[in-house]
Amino acid sequence: MPNRKPVARPSRVPTLGEEIKLVSTVAILLTAASLAFCARHGYLLLYGDAVAHLHIARRIFDSSNPGFSQLGSVWLPLPHLLLLPFVQQTEWWQNGLAGAIPSMASYVIACAGIYRLARLWMRPLMALLVFAALALNPGLLYMSVTAMTEPLFLALIIWSVVHLTAFESALREADAPAARGALIKLTLVLIAAVFTRYDGWILGTLAWLAVAYWTVRRAWWKDRANAGVFVVCTLCLVAAPLSWMGYNWRMYGDPLDFLRGPYSAAAIAKRTTKPGSLPYPGWHHLWWAFLYYVKSAKMGAAPLRCGKWLLLMAAAGTAYALVRFRSLAIPAALLLWMPIPFYAYSVAYGSVPIFLPVWFPHSYYNTRYGMELLPAFALFPAFAVLAAIKKRPQWTRPILGFALALIVASNAFLLYATPLVFQEAKANAATRIPFERALASKLMILPPQATLLMYTSAHIGALQQIGFPLRRTINEGDYDQWQQALKDPAAAADFIVAIDGDPVAEAVKEHPQNLEMMFVICSTGQPCARLYRSTSAIRLGITPDK
Repeated sequence: MPNRKPVARPSRVPTLGEEIKLVSTVAILLTAASLAFCARHGYLLLYGDAVAHLHIARRIFDSSNPGFSQLGSVWLPLPHLLLLPFVQQTEWWQNGLAGAIPSMASYVIACAGIYRLARLWMRPLMALLVFAALALNPGLLYMSVTAMTEPLFLALIIWSVVHLTAFESALREADAPAARGALIKLTLVLIAAVFTRYDGWILGTLAWLAVAYWTVRRAWWKDRANAGVFVVCTLCLVAAPLSWMGYNWRMYGDPLDFLRGPYSAAAIAKRTTKPGSLPYPGWHHLWWAFLYYVKSAKMGAAPLRCGKWLLLMAAAGTAYALVRFRSLAIPAALLLWMPIPFYAYSVAYGSVPIFLPVWFPHSYYNTRYGMELLPAFALFPAFAVLAAIKKRPQWTRPILGFALALIVASNAFLLYATPLVFQEAKANAATRIPFERALASKLMILPPQATLLMYTSAHIGALQQIGFPLRRTINEGDYDQWQQALKDPAAAADFIVAIDGDPVAEAVKEHPQNLEMMFVICSTGQPCARLYRSTSAIRLGITPDK
């Protein structure tokens, strides 16, 4: 028999769906490793805001007045609603795992989205560089296991761009069903963004302006089915912020309570600013506000001396992409730069300060806002790499290898030097956690059925640490009951926690009758707390300090 040569079978090329599953699996492993490390070292609850987010979700079902009225007025509701299924486990509430689960899922979705977005214009190896630049960022890996809202919003802004580009591409190809499907998905993502952060309101506005422009330019609205979908999606998107204003109006009597109420950023800035001094750097100065925000973004994305080069590469990549891929929906990706004007304006005129350790006042505050530029810093420098490869195609492998090595080395250095957001978290917790632990040790001795009057916005961590049932407290989330309690603290609860400067402390000064002080808890860098027993209530067998 004649020898037959084996026929070479072509290897099967993975589909885009399989590629996304692969990068999602890698993202799951990365965030799981972060969770294992951070949980072991007690890092899940370093941010006071993470503790507060868990508290808001917990009090929806565990409070004197349970229900969605406990969502509050300032922070938007979606992050707390996502926490709700997990925070009902008291142990998960206490150790922070309840906050890690939604954030880990958001991180994976964001990583899958940035890869999906890059694949619109790049081959798999280039898209993997974009994925690595985002997924390996140690600051994002830390935030992915906390109850903070940054991972969720990053996922939403990335997927809004994905669906916006899909809508434009479908219009260009005259594929009406695909365009309608992309528009519906875009609307759902934008509504979720609107209910996650106020940045989402600007994101939704800009994205819909682009939708309207492309719809009119290509006369897509002339078809009845297309026009119907566009109108319904527009109404749904407009209804999202209006419904939040309606909630504020119904609950607090002011549709803009989140903007100008007692717990708003403006009110907090007014209370914390010394008379005659500027509130913070960048206040009413747009240029300085811009510099502080961009600096925070660069410090979170690259080693300190490399941040300017990352920014220059991103700017050069953006310019190249606009020229090279202008007809392929690249303008939609410009939404990834939206955080710059939003936060520059917010710092200048929205009472939202950013403090950096390298600039005055050499402290940490809101540095995490810079993380919202991570998608832009992951995607657009890759276009600069793409331009270099096009100019020198024979150097493709060395260029890709160098770019990958640079990404890995940069993030390894950030990890070694401690990520900026983790530095802020540790600074946030340095005095707060010891104070709350000391207060919790005193609250542990209260009888099982004792009721407690306490202002929980600042130091709910003391109750969280011991799993104190919130339904046995009267706090600022109880509205009418809270106001009545401040008029006569002794008649409202068995025990009262008054922390210097809070509303309960002021109420105790004005109405000290029938109150017996039991303990004073003071800690470095924190106000003192005083635990009182009501002598007008039934004696519960607790002996005050001598």
